[in-house]
Amino acid sequence: MFSVPSFEELILKLLLIFFALPLHEYAHALVAYKLGDNTAKYEGRLTLNPIKHLDPLGTLLIFFGPIGWAKPVPVNPFHFENRKRGMMLVSLAGPGANFLLAVVGAVLLGIFHASADLQYILYYFMVLNVWLAVFNLLPLPPLDGSKILAGILPGRQEWLYQLERYGFPILFLLIFFGFLTPILTFFASPIIELFAVLAGFIARLPL
Repeated sequence: MFSVPSFEELILKLLLIFFALPLHEYAHALVAYKLGDNTAKYEGRLTLNPIKHLDPLGTLLIFFGPIGWAKPVPVNPFHFENRKRGMMLVSLAGPGANFLLAVVGAVLLGIFHASADLQYILYYFMVLNVWLAVFNLLPLPPLDGSKILAGILPGRQEWLYQLERYGFPILFLLIFFGFLTPILTFFASPIIELFAVLAGFIARLPL
């Protein structure tokens, strides 16, 4: 379950910690701020500074365990004109930021295709961001997908918010026993293949 990362894995984990997770949380904070909620800004979370977003235990597990996480951005939906729509948009922003990073990774992979080591890092940086986005879009509390689902379904969907208090233990068990792996693979694989096609197209351009 716990392992010491190789050099390439270490670089990828550092990219995850200093780029992927901070941008994910910053996107949440930015959209919340744009929609009228200053909570994240007042708590110093409207920033790309990774130190502000990292959770000590979550960061440690990124290095040595199978999972990891950043500190969730605080959001007060009562500041939104439409609470359901506001929370849905804020929740979409995080995975959207990771998809954007995956596109950047694909473009750089296509540009810097001569170096095998750099290709490895860029490819798996792209893959990690796709997996991170797809994982967070799962409609399971406390993931972003649960709030997106609550914004789509009619009514208040209080059951989803009540389930959130039990969400983390349930989520951990699903991850630990591998139940989520085939679901994530099903949705992430075609997206990764699409971005790989983009990288291949860019690699063939006369740059």
